[in-house]
Amino acid sequence: MADSVRDIHFSAPDGLQLYGRLYQPEVKTGNLPVICLPGLTRNSRDFHELALFLSQHPQTPRPVITFDYRGRGRSAYDPDWSHYNIGVEAGDVIAGLTHLQINQAVFLGTSRGGLITHILAAIAPQLLAGVILNDIGPEISVEGLQQIGSYLNGARQPTNWNDAADLQRQVHGEYFPALTSEDWQRFARAIYREDNGVIRSDYDPNLLKTMENIDYTQKLPDLWAQFDLMKDLPLLVIRGENTKLLAQETVEEMQRRHNSLQVFNVSGQGHAPLLETGRIPDLIAAFVAGVDLRE
Repeated sequence: MADSVRDIHFSAPDGLQLYGRLYQPEVKTGNLPVICLPGLTRNSRDFHELALFLSQHPQTPRPVITFDYRGRGRSAYDPDWSHYNIGVEAGDVIAGLTHLQINQAVFLGTSRGGLITHILAAIAPQLLAGVILNDIGPEISVEGLQQIGSYLNGARQPTNWNDAADLQRQVHGEYFPALTSEDWQRFARAIYREDNGVIRSDYDPNLLKTMENIDYTQKLPDLWAQFDLMKDLPLLVIRGENTKLLAQETVEEMQRRHNSLQVFNVSGQGHAPLLETGRIPDLIAAFVAGVDLRE
C-alpha cells in the first residue's frame, strides 16, 4: 500500500515550496482523479483514509491528490502572512495540478477548500468535472466563522497524544456526538504534529492574523456569482447536522439555483464532517463514478 502513496513537491507561482500527496491505484485507469482541498488550518492528512479508499476502490479506483496549502502541514510557511488568502491558494492548487499534468478532475473541498473551489470555477473552469462541497457553500454564517476564530485563538497546546484527542473532544464534542475514541485520536493526529517531543498545531501561527480584522457584526462577502458558474456541473453537498457554518437556508438557495444538486446530511457531526466515517466514503465513491460516466 505504501508504494501507492507518493509525496509531491512543487513550486508555487511565487517560488514558495509546497507539498501534496498522490494516491495511485494499483492499475492505471481512465477514471477521473479526485483533488482534495482541506479547511483553513488543516492539511492533507484529513483525507488520508478516504484517499486510500477511493484510490483502491474495487470497482472504480482512481488517483487522489491531496494538498497542504502554504503555511500548513509540510508546505513552507510564507514570510508574508497576507498571502494566506483563497485567491493565492487557488493559484497554488493550479500550480500543483500543472506539475502533475492534470487537466480535469473532481474537486472535493472541505470548508476553505470549498471556497477555493468556487474561485477555481471562475478562473480555471476547465479543471472542474464535478464538485463535492464538505460543509461549505457560497455564503457562510457569521456565527460559524466567529466560532472557528474563537476556538483557534483560545486553543492550548496538548502535552501528549491522548491529551490532544481529549482536547479536541472537549472543544468539539458537543457537535460531534457520533465520533468514537478512535475517531478523536485520528482527528488529533491530523491537526497536530510532533517536533522534538512537542505536540503543536500543524500550521503557521501567522495564519490567524488573517481573521483579526473581520467585522462579525456585518454580513460576510459571498460567492454566489462563482457558485452559479457551477450550475451545469455534478455537485454534491455534504452538511453536518450540527454545523454552525453552513445554514440550511443557504443549502436551500443552492438547491434552487442548481437543479441537480445532491445533499447528504451527516447525523451526529458538525463542522466539518469526517469524510472517512459512516456511509460517506461509499457516497463519495458513487458520486465520482457518476461523474466519470458523464465524461
